[in-house]
Amino acid sequence: MLTGNHEFDEIYNKYKNLILKVAYKYSGDYNAAEDIAQNTFLQLYIHYHNMEKKNISSWLYTTAKNDALNYKRKIVREVYENEDDTVSILEQVRESTEDEYMKEVLETDRKELHEFIFLALMEKNQRWYEAIMLACYMKIPQAEIAEKMGISVEVLHSILHRAREWIKKNFEVEYKELNRF
Repeated sequence: MLTGNHEFDEIYNKYKNLILKVAYKYSGDYNAAEDIAQNTFLQLYIHYHNMEKKNISSWLYTTAKNDALNYKRKIVREVYENEDDTVSILEQVRESTEDEYMKEVLETDRKELHEFIFLALMEKNQRWYEAIMLACYMKIPQAEIAEKMGISVEVLHSILHRAREWIKKNFEVEYKELNRF
């Protein structure tokens, strides 16, 4: 056991890879992602007794994402003293400011839509959410997912199909609208 708190240890083991992946996705720095993930679980440990247990996965995801975005903003503001960094910054500035801004807006909108879809999926059906997260987001092999969930691969395929159909039915218009540019 990591902490002597069996519930916390189970949560840690269940979500540690996801939180590390989220931190890396939003920070772009693996070392920073490790620190962010560690801090996220530290905050969970400190506030665990005050939390609603059904919201822990969302809380972990959101906390790691926000910490990673804050880290990225902080790094951008740092003054670069190395000549190579200055050249890199000058190359980035050459891109049209308007194009860069539109890309950022579009990427932010996509991330928000994906988060909204995942939260809606989690509220709709926890098993669908878990299957989609493990298969599509974390890229874990389906046989391993089926074993972890205690179901056959065929049942997993059915769960994934139903979840994808539900997502398509409920979010297809928003997704197409966002990707028409």
